[in-house]
Amino acid sequence: MKKHSFKDWLIAVRPWSFPASTMPVLVTLAYLYWDNQEINWINGLWALLNIVVFHAAGNTWSDYFDYKHKVDTQDTYGMKTLTDGVFSPREIYWLSLGLLAVALVAGIGLLGRTGLPLLYIGIGGAVCSLLYPPLKYHALGDVVILLAYALLPTLGTCYAATGVMDWSVLWIALPVGLITAAILHANNTRDIRTDTRADIRTLAMMLGGKWSVYLYCAEILFPFGWIVGLVVSGTFPVWGLLILPALAPAMMNVRVVSRFTAKGEAAIATLDEMTAKLQLLFSLLFALSFFIAGALA
Repeated sequence: MKKHSFKDWLIAVRPWSFPASTMPVLVTLAYLYWDNQEINWINGLWALLNIVVFHAAGNTWSDYFDYKHKVDTQDTYGMKTLTDGVFSPREIYWLSLGLLAVALVAGIGLLGRTGLPLLYIGIGGAVCSLLYPPLKYHALGDVVILLAYALLPTLGTCYAATGVMDWSVLWIALPVGLITAAILHANNTRDIRTDTRADIRTLAMMLGGKWSVYLYCAEILFPFGWIVGLVVSGTFPVWGLLILPALAPAMMNVRVVSRFTAKGEAAIATLDEMTAKLQLLFSLLFALSFFIAGALA
């Protein structure tokens, strides 16, 4: 077995994708702070770190099955840790299981500090991670992403930090979750050709290139209208308009994805990473808006 550097292991878990999991937690904590709820910050930070480990486990688990099912090959975009032979499939398999074990142990520890509802949320997250590959191959990947990186993290963080299941956090889950789903959709739109060859089915394949472009644009633009609408209605503080500067990179992404139908997959080769960066900026501004509003209240 070849030796691997720390950088190799870090690349294998795809850290650039972690905004998809960390940002829902951060925005939820900021929302709870603005809502003047009593927050257990240790539990909140614990939830943040734990979901990163879950995410890393899910990334490597997905990479293993994509390689085994020939979804990822030498000529596909994305991670090359397996297709280039940097790691063996066995190494990635055991890395994934090791990360999942760490996440489960840490989750049990957090459960001991909170209560039973967190168990159901944790089970939901673990199931999403383990079943993601077969569900993705049957056009349900986008649904799993919304559950695993929007609904479950916001509800779980809320309960872990406050001991209360406050369903109002779903107001923030939707805009953050849609941009997260757009990360996957950008990846799947780019990979329509190679995914068809691998004999799997994704939502992008079912929609086709033109409608996949429309869906991507809706996923990254709707969150802005959603938040502006909730600011106008008084549901969110006026500071929520701080997210508007993120509209500039969002429009850049719209221009990039619009080239797909004419220029093909190479035109959107890095759109998934661009969307992850958009997610990071959007969510940081969103969280900042609640922290400022809470501090000035």
